[in-house]
Amino acid sequence: MNLKWHAKKFKDLELFDLYQIIALRSAVFVVEQNCIYQDLDFKDQKAFHLFGKNNEGDVVAYCRLFELNQYFEDYLAIGRVITNPEFRKFGFGKVLMEKAILKCQELFGPFPIKIGAQKYLTKFYGSFGFKEIGEDYLEDGIPHCIMVLE
Repeated sequence: MNLKWHAKKFKDLELFDLYQIIALRSAVFVVEQNCIYQDLDFKDQKAFHLFGKNNEGDVVAYCRLFELNQYFEDYLAIGRVITNPEFRKFGFGKVLMEKAILKCQELFGPFPIKIGAQKYLTKFYGSFGFKEIGEDYLEDGIPHCIMVLE
């Protein structure tokens, strides 16, 4: 199964795609992870939205990309990294991160990238060259750490 990839500014997102993205984020970050928090944080308007759709037009994988200083000072950023649970067995999370790193550099230049990673995913992000920095922290009751790709 192949996905068709898109990278769009908020204002260029089609309503149906935006609805699918919000529904997917809610299904995973709120319902699956049993975490009540405000997902709609007014940062979507500043981000590029990278997402892959299957042949049926379903958003299968998604993340937000931020240019230098828009999320973290002196860094690009990748956030809200997500894969639809029905499609996780296909390895789209790995493809998404590979594309996210390349797209960040293509759009914004060769700057270091910072992420706030859920702690259980440090090995996954480490496989792309991200390294943990600083202290672990709790965000919405979930252990996180900051990771940087130089």
